[in-house]
Amino acid sequence: MQIAIPYMHFRGGSSKGLFFNAKDLPTDETVRNQYILAALEGSDKGDPRQIDGLGGGSSLSSKVAIVSPSDTEGVDLDYYFVQVMIGKGKVSTNQTCGNILAGVLPFAIESGMLTAAHPTTRAVINIVNTGGQCEVVVETPNGQVNYAGHAKVDGVLGTAAPIFCNYLDTEGATCGALFPTGNTVDVVDGKEITCIDNGMPVILVRASDFNITGYETKEALDNNAVLKQQLENIRLKMGFKMNLGDVSTQSVPKMCLIAPPQYGGVVATRMFIPHVCHDAIGVLAAVSVATACVFPKTIAEGIATMTGEPSLSVEHPTGEMTVYLEKEKVEDGIKIKKSGVMRTARLLSKGWVFIPERT
Repeated sequence: MQIAIPYMHFRGGSSKGLFFNAKDLPTDETVRNQYILAALEGSDKGDPRQIDGLGGGSSLSSKVAIVSPSDTEGVDLDYYFVQVMIGKGKVSTNQTCGNILAGVLPFAIESGMLTAAHPTTRAVINIVNTGGQCEVVVETPNGQVNYAGHAKVDGVLGTAAPIFCNYLDTEGATCGALFPTGNTVDVVDGKEITCIDNGMPVILVRASDFNITGYETKEALDNNAVLKQQLENIRLKMGFKMNLGDVSTQSVPKMCLIAPPQYGGVVATRMFIPHVCHDAIGVLAAVSVATACVFPKTIAEGIATMTGEPSLSVEHPTGEMTVYLEKEKVEDGIKIKKSGVMRTARLLSKGWVFIPERT
């Protein structure tokens, strides 16, 4: 006997995942997580191959969006993100995903949860995991989601219609403060680091401090066991100081190696999520990195090339991501009012995923 649950499969930015209407999933968190593991991995015992599930065997394709109409005044949708921890039989909900967010409004329209306007549809989305809101604008000519267009997202083949995501008040969304340790620079294991959270908790480290350039390929960094252990030691120690507690089983904070830009951007990055080097960079991780670049006295000072504000190009292994920061001067420094990115999305499939009655 199997349980059938309706779903849609979206590619959002450089990630993809299953999208569910919250009303179609169990309300009990433990049972819900068992369903999600069964849907993506085929088992709640963990299978990194995900042969018996719909996941793609990668952290970038093992994501879930749970969407519902919002009861919050001035907000249209609630978005709850779940990351399957590959092969571990666990999920993480301590962070969100800006790439998957790009598919939330298209999903709401395609599922009938929200009625589209013409020629565009705007919605304010509540990011349940971390708090904060995002204003999203999607092309909907004649009330239908348009997926075809000329917008290009590095790390994604081809082009598509642009989706504009403007994040509102994301400073300290997870950690409680933009610089959660109270410092713009901390020293751990003899290395200077910057801990920051503008929508995604990130620890920035200088690539040169680890005797590497920061321009290595993803494969080279994934095979550098010494580097990965050094980064993990820093991550585990700083998790407590970032108000995240024991992060040994969490996917945050992310670790980011930074180096001077090579291709006209602001900074070059190699992001670990948290133990595997990202093919590109996550949306909110890019926002946090770009934010560190505009603040004085972080470790980005002297590395970042600050040109073209408010548009900041963050370089990554497969190209760049442009972040738009709207900031204002306040009595004690700078406040980020709005953080914008352009993403794309595409509906890949829709149907029913079958969950064994006992997972």
